[in-house]
Amino acid sequence: MNGDVLTDLNFKNFYQSHVELNNIFTISSYNRTQLNDYGVLEIDKNRKLHDFKEKPVTNFEVSMGVYVANKKILDVIPDDTFYGFDHLMLDLIKLKNPAFVITHNGYWLDIGRPDDYMQAIEEFEQLKSKFLHE
Repeated sequence: MNGDVLTDLNFKNFYQSHVELNNIFTISSYNRTQLNDYGVLEIDKNRKLHDFKEKPVTNFEVSMGVYVANKKILDVIPDDTFYGFDHLMLDLIKLKNPAFVITHNGYWLDIGRPDDYMQAIEEFEQLKSKFLHE
C-alpha cells in the first residue's frame, strides 16, 4: 500500500477477494474525475484546428495504491535491475496473466496531492470513524 492514501477500503474483504479469485495480483481502483483548467485544442497534422473543448472533464479509473500480490509474481520480477510497478503490470499483461482490478466505491484520497491533502484535513474529524476502527 502506498503511504499517501486515505481510504475506508475494507482491507479484509479486498484480501479475501484476491485469494478467492486466485489472482496473481489485485489492484484496488477508484473512479476519479479530472477537471482541466484550459480550453483544449485538437490540431491536425497541418496545424489546423479541427476540434475545441472548453475546460473538459475526463473520468479515469485510477489505481488507489492498494494492492495484494501472490508470491508467484517473484517469478516475473528480474534480479539486479530496476523494475517498477509499471513494468510488472505490462509484463503480466504480456504473459496473459494480468492483474485483477476491484473498483472501490467508498472514500479515497491521494493525500500526496495538495488538493486531496487539504480535503482530507477538512473532512477527517467528521469522517474519522470511517478510517479508525477502535
